[in-house]
Amino acid sequence: MLHLTQSDRANRNKNTNSDGGELMEVIKNGSIPEEDATNAPLFYGGAVSRQPIVAGGKSSYYNFSQVNFAAGAKNKFHTHTSDQILFVTKGVGIVANESEEIEISEGDTALIPSGEKHWHGATDRSSFSHISLTHPESQTEMFD
Repeated sequence: MLHLTQSDRANRNKNTNSDGGELMEVIKNGSIPEEDATNAPLFYGGAVSRQPIVAGGKSSYYNFSQVNFAAGAKNKFHTHTSDQILFVTKGVGIVANESEEIEISEGDTALIPSGEKHWHGATDRSSFSHISLTHPESQTEMFD
């Protein structure tokens, strides 16, 4: 097993390992600043922030970001062109489709199939954070 110091890593090619593949990247908890998303058209009901953990072309297969909702904040009904996986990291929230609303809390996972009209957000009594996982080419369509 090869152990590299920060200096060793900085001196290596940042994009490839010794086999020509991409190097692993470790993203430390709290190292990604929160971006205010409260005024984005998708959200309503309170403060919302996002932390794009793996985005912007870092992965060919995944977009991975944390979304933080203040109590009462939600998103509007929407669909994605890929499956979406939500992993709850804090608080109590709701994930809903057109026929049901399900309360979810820390440690729960929701799998939302591509094309399913849904919404998710915090309950009125708790803030709520989740990790969202989608495909990088996934498109979101919002409904009022």
